[in-house]
Amino acid sequence: MTKSYEELPLTPISTEPSTINLTGLWRVIRPVVDKEKCKKCKICWKFCPDAAIKLVDGEPVIDLRYCKGCGICAFECPQKCIIMVREDEA
Repeated sequence: MTKSYEELPLTPISTEPSTINLTGLWRVIRPVVDKEKCKKCKICWKFCPDAAIKLVDGEPVIDLRYCKGCGICAFECPQKCIIMVREDEA
């Protein structure tokens, strides 16, 4: 049975934008973009749940200060030009 919003428990709500939270230190794997293979389709940017990918001249640039290493960008990339590597190997 689906609960109404009144029945859901209260959750913390931040009054600050998420950009003040440097969450990259949580990461154990990081995305690496092969710029030779990248077609600048922007799909990685579109699917990044943390807005850690910025577009610079149409090219994806990953801001590792915010990237949590979820791998969604690599999974969604149609060119498979993003690979996930362990932090200790990067």
